[in-house]
Amino acid sequence: MMVAAGVAGGVVMWQASQALKLSKREFQAEREFGFTVRPFSPNQDLHFETLRSPEVFSQVVRFQDSLYVAGPAGLFQYDLRGNLLREFSVGRDLPGSPLVSMAVGQLSGATQPELILATANQGILLFDGQKLRQIYPADPDVRTLTAILPVASGHLLIGTKKRGVLVYDGKTIEELHPTLGNIYVQALAGSDLDLWVGTLDQGVRHWHAGTTEVFREEQGLPDHQVQAITLVGDKAYVGTPLGVAEFDQSRFARVLARGVLVTCLHVEGDELWIGSEDQGVLRVPLASNLRSAALRNSAGIGPEEVRQIQGTEQGVMVLTRNGIFQVKASGFGWQEVLKPRPAVLSDRNISALARDTLGQLWVGYFDHGLDILPDGPARPAHVENEHVFCVNRIWPDAKSSTVEVATANGLVRFGASGKPEQVLGKADGLIAEHVTDVAPYRDGLAIATPAGITFLDAEGARSMYSFHGLVNNHVYALGVSDDDLMVGTLGGLSAVEKGFVRANFTAGNSGLKQNWVTAVARVGSARMIGTYGSGVLALDSRGKFHTFQTATTSTEINPNAMLVTKDHVFAGSLDRGLYVYDREKERWTVVTDGLPSMNVTALAEGNGYIYVGTDNGLVRIEESKL
Repeated sequence: MMVAAGVAGGVVMWQASQALKLSKREFQAEREFGFTVRPFSPNQDLHFETLRSPEVFSQVVRFQDSLYVAGPAGLFQYDLRGNLLREFSVGRDLPGSPLVSMAVGQLSGATQPELILATANQGILLFDGQKLRQIYPADPDVRTLTAILPVASGHLLIGTKKRGVLVYDGKTIEELHPTLGNIYVQALAGSDLDLWVGTLDQGVRHWHAGTTEVFREEQGLPDHQVQAITLVGDKAYVGTPLGVAEFDQSRFARVLARGVLVTCLHVEGDELWIGSEDQGVLRVPLASNLRSAALRNSAGIGPEEVRQIQGTEQGVMVLTRNGIFQVKASGFGWQEVLKPRPAVLSDRNISALARDTLGQLWVGYFDHGLDILPDGPARPAHVENEHVFCVNRIWPDAKSSTVEVATANGLVRFGASGKPEQVLGKADGLIAEHVTDVAPYRDGLAIATPAGITFLDAEGARSMYSFHGLVNNHVYALGVSDDDLMVGTLGGLSAVEKGFVRANFTAGNSGLKQNWVTAVARVGSARMIGTYGSGVLALDSRGKFHTFQTATTSTEINPNAMLVTKDHVFAGSLDRGLYVYDREKERWTVVTDGLPSMNVTALAEGNGYIYVGTDNGLVRIEESKL
């Protein structure tokens, strides 16, 4: 009996041990994320041409006796005199994703220090000066990066938008600690044993000795959004849009530079150097015992946004959006070390494109007005004012040679001279100031807004909204064919005929997969319908929806990012690149190589080219080479 009891007890212990091991493996699997490490070799057979946008500097490091400057346009290598040696363009030499962070470190398993580059949504790049390797996580949330911090142990701490802080040890990528998970990380400082983590909307977290302390506005932080962190000895300085919080031995001490929109921090001697959004560089004496020390402006750096401040052997170097400046320790005044090359375009974040009857390319920006690029050697014209600011749609009228520009502040009509001549808003009969789309309809215009549609013709203005049968007031897209008007809204699709709603299509009463309709385009006798969440569907002349194997998927099509040509249909997605439909073969494919971003926001055609606008620049390609 005793033997049997012993055997039974051993079985129970073995089962308990196995259960414990399984539980540990399951827990570890929950914290670990799959990834691949692979050489990155850009596609050499690319036909996209880049229209140069402002390069924009975001970070600089010294690596192998060169200065490397990173930004949304890519990576630039300069010698120490400021001469450009090499450039690595996003979408051509690098993955199609802006660079968001950069550091130098020797990671576990590496034989030498490398340049470590974090991309916005394509993982991490490692550069030894000659070759690139890519750490590519399988989970898109793990690829969506915000910050990196190599530490002395050989580990790489990784900040993400959704997964919090992760750690790469050369073999695995896993959550650093549960208390640092599921947060939007903005800044990292410290080590994998004593770490400060700045977040987008939850203050700052200090992880040390296995515990995490959280500091928000209630604990003295000027704002819950953290922009930058720097550490000196036992003190931590945490920058926010409303000033800097000083912590002494993990205890809140005081607020410095109250009210300053902080972008970066650096301690030089007994001063805290503060980079700001709109005040250049400010210097705060740290020896003062006052809870709020006085500010000193550092003359020579203008009001542009400061991105980085770092000490060098010669003094202090400051990187702004548009240049690098240096002041020597023994000298006075700032010297400009280098600046970006001239650009053709005024901004990188493109929201609308069109070609007019003169062959000019109109480029609308998310928050920077628009450019008019002539078809010739003349200089581009830039228009930006209180009305021409956030551009949603551009429609050239071939009959009158005017151009209608839909903006967040009204409908702006440009004359044949290329200058704004009239602004239409609520005072002129529009149902709302914010115009999302505009299209010719019958003998006038159909103007889409978040409050419905306004029809404008010789008889005046009249509006249509849900009271008149529209499926939803918030209109995103208009598709016109003779007297028929297809209206894409937040709540479905409305078919309007001769000014009256003929039918409504929703996910509940038809084959529409998603109520949020963002794009509508006529293709033969059918229409292509872009949605925010289900990709592209076709609507035939009988009112029946059809799906596509490649394009009808969990994809967001950007508002009005759809273009129809004789041979193709193009649709721009939020994060998967450019969808291309071959009208002859009736087949969709996806294009990603050569794009500066997977977020394709606008499309246009002209002179045999397809122009592709993204949130990170503009490229074009001959349609015959697609």
